[in-house]
Amino acid sequence: MRSIVFYKTISGKCPVEEHFDSLSDVQVAKITWVLKLIRETQNISTQYFKKLVNTDDIWEVRVSLGKNIFRLLGFMHDQELIILTNSFQKKTQKTPKNEIQLAEKRKKEYLSRRYNHG
Repeated sequence: MRSIVFYKTISGKCPVEEHFDSLSDVQVAKITWVLKLIRETQNISTQYFKKLVNTDDIWEVRVSLGKNIFRLLGFMHDQELIILTNSFQKKTQKTPKNEIQLAEKRKKEYLSRRYNHG
């Protein structure tokens, strides 16, 4: 079973939780259902979880609810741990470059904090 953790900034803010706070209960319930699936299922369909090409090993959690499409970006750490760095409502066909860059930046920061401060 995998573990899923939400990234926290140095100041202790949690961007993913902050995004969830702006969503409806139904939307959060669907995202939670997909996260549970990812945590508990060995081979997850790319419909829900997919590695993004041409990135620094960034993975995308994919959630659709009616006309709303949500994405959570993050990375794998120690095989069974998924760190989710950011979350947004997707409005275009492609995942926005700035969101990918944000995920990569937060990944770098997380790993640097993790290994430099033991």
